[in-house]
Amino acid sequence: MNESGQRLLDRIQADLLDATRRQDVIARETLRLLRSAIRYAEVERGRPLEEAEVYEVIARQIRQRRESIAEFEKGGRLDLAAKERSELEILGRYLPAQLSREEVAELARQVMAEVGASGSRDVGKVMARLMPRVRGRAEGRLVSEVVQELLAREAH
Repeated sequence: MNESGQRLLDRIQADLLDATRRQDVIARETLRLLRSAIRYAEVERGRPLEEAEVYEVIARQIRQRRESIAEFEKGGRLDLAAKERSELEILGRYLPAQLSREEVAELARQVMAEVGASGSRDVGKVMARLMPRVRGRAEGRLVSEVVQELLAREAH
């Protein structure tokens, strides 16, 4: 694991201990689940995670919370949706600042120029080069939408 990845794990552990001391049940349980998910990913890969991989685990946890919120709201369980929102906020503290749609578009344009993308058939090429650059800083769904829009415009 690289040094910044270890610092991130150390920060999560320190925040977990702090939440335990403060008897903040939601933060404690959220961070325990996060730590467990990180350990599971390490076991799955057979090695400590790199920083970008830790961010992927955090992003996956965030995505799960967002999906749960939508389901709970659809089912009228606003109490559970509120709990998931609290967990979502806690998890969000560990991701780097998220890129705006415009920043993603700018990076996508750079990659499109690099690979010579000219239409929607080049989505895969662009995504393959772009995702490592935005990992942890933008959701894949947003990146995909932006790339598809730009390539659709490029084709016309």
